[in-house]
Amino acid sequence: MQKTWSAGPGRLSVREGDITRLDVDAIVNAANSRLAGGGGVDGAIHRAAGANRLQAACREIIREIGSLAPGEAVITPGFDLHASHIIHTVGPIWHGGNDNEPGLLGNAYRNSLRLAHEHDLRTVAFPAISCGAYGYPVEDAARIALSALKQGLEEELAREAVMVLHGETAFHTWSRIAEDIL
Repeated sequence: MQKTWSAGPGRLSVREGDITRLDVDAIVNAANSRLAGGGGVDGAIHRAAGANRLQAACREIIREIGSLAPGEAVITPGFDLHASHIIHTVGPIWHGGNDNEPGLLGNAYRNSLRLAHEHDLRTVAFPAISCGAYGYPVEDAARIALSALKQGLEEELAREAVMVLHGETAFHTWSRIAEDIL
C-alpha cells in the first residue's frame, strides 16, 4: 500500500512495508543516543545492513562526538542495504509534551533531510521516529513529521521522502493526516 502527494517540486509518499528493503539513496534510522542498535526499526536496520560493519562505523562516530542528542543526525554507509547510506537520528522520548518533544521531533526530520541534501541524497525513507518504544502519540508525531517533510521538500532538500510504516492501521492513520497537510 502506498499513497503519494506533491510537495513543491518533490514527492512525499506514505507506504506500509519494510524500510530495510527499499531502493532509495538513504534510509533514516530511529537510533538511540549511543548508536548502539536495539529493537524495532533500529535493530532491523542493523541486522539488514550487516551488524558488525555498521556497529564499527557507529562506534567511530560516538568516539568523536560522545553521544547523539535528540533531534540531531549523523550518516554512515548503508553497507548491505539497497540504500547507499543510513542517516541516524534520535527522536525524543515522550514525557507529556512539556519537554520540547515537538521541537526535537521536527528537528530529527529536518536535520535528516539537511544531511541528505549535504550528501546529494535525493530519495530518503523515514520510519515513524519516536512512535515505538519512545511512546510519542502517533497522530501528533505524524503531523509534526509530515509537516517537516513537506517543508523540506518545498526547500528542495530532497526529491522524494517516503514514510515507511509498519501495519495497515499506521498506514491509514498517516495517510489520513497527510491528506490534511498536503
